[in-house]
Amino acid sequence: MSPDLPIGGTEIVLVVFAIVFIILVVKGVRVVPQSQEWTVERFGRYVKTLRPGLNLINPVFSNIGQKVSMRERVIDVSKQSVIFKDNATAEVDAIVFAQVVDTARAAYQVEDINRAIMNLALTNIRSVLGSYDLDEALSSRDALNARILKVMDDATDPWGTKITRVEIKEIDPPVDLIRAMTAQMKAEREKRAQILEAQGVRQAEVERAEGEKQAMILKAEGELEAARRQAEARERLAEAEAKATEMVAAAIAQNGEGAVQYFVATKYIEALGEFARSSNQKTFFMPMETSGVLGAVQGVAEMFRGGGWGSGDGGGTPNGGPPKPPVTPSTREDRQDARTGPWNNPMSPGTEE
Repeated sequence: MSPDLPIGGTEIVLVVFAIVFIILVVKGVRVVPQSQEWTVERFGRYVKTLRPGLNLINPVFSNIGQKVSMRERVIDVSKQSVIFKDNATAEVDAIVFAQVVDTARAAYQVEDINRAIMNLALTNIRSVLGSYDLDEALSSRDALNARILKVMDDATDPWGTKITRVEIKEIDPPVDLIRAMTAQMKAEREKRAQILEAQGVRQAEVERAEGEKQAMILKAEGELEAARRQAEARERLAEAEAKATEMVAAAIAQNGEGAVQYFVATKYIEALGEFARSSNQKTFFMPMETSGVLGAVQGVAEMFRGGGWGSGDGGGTPNGGPPKPPVTPSTREDRQDARTGPWNNPMSPGTEE
């Protein structure tokens, strides 16, 4: 088109239509940033929600209403004074984490979502902590947080908002109350220490008594076993003595006088040996003459030489031959010694008629 030519009405209309089209395109195309959602209103009424990305709307009758952030919100709840169940007071502050899950309700059901959540947290923290004792509140932070979270989440559901987390940052009692709590804690720990010490002493006594009981039981069992073994030993000794007595009786029955003389002479000589070896016996009196002892020994020797053990009559030989004639004392002194021998002496263990 040459600048010298006049502009006609058609051209002007086309230019106007082009400008209007450009304006409509600019108003109808909306790019929503990430983590946001926009509401669309038509004649002042909510129509739809625009998601993040490229969106088209009616540029003539529709417009953008509210721009709502979908990110999690961090709302700091200011410190406030709380009266607990035991009438103790403390300064409490908290922090609330919330996220919008329904854009339309968050935009049109509440005026200021952050301010509404903060005031809701203040009132619910005061009401929930008021049902706890101070000691219980200090030791049950997790239970308090869970209870406040549930109450606030139920209250914010009509607003299209989800309470994700509630944290009580600090419970600050007065200074005098802290001192009283410290004294109480100290007394409680001393009490527990004394209880533990008493329990330890009692347990030690119980263990000591149990040990003494076991020791007495083992000692009694040992004594019982020793008595049983001693009884068995006495029984075996008695059996041995009975067997020895039986053998002596058999020897006496077989040999008669010679066996008796042998056993009496043996016991007599053993008794003299014990007297001689005794450390506290320096002097002792013999109940017979020394020659009598020698005569007893001689008689035993003659008995062995004469074979008195096998003949049965006291005078046979070892091979069963004829008995040897008895030895007769030649002198009066020898006859006297023979008469006073261990088997003729009335004070000796054996007496020969």
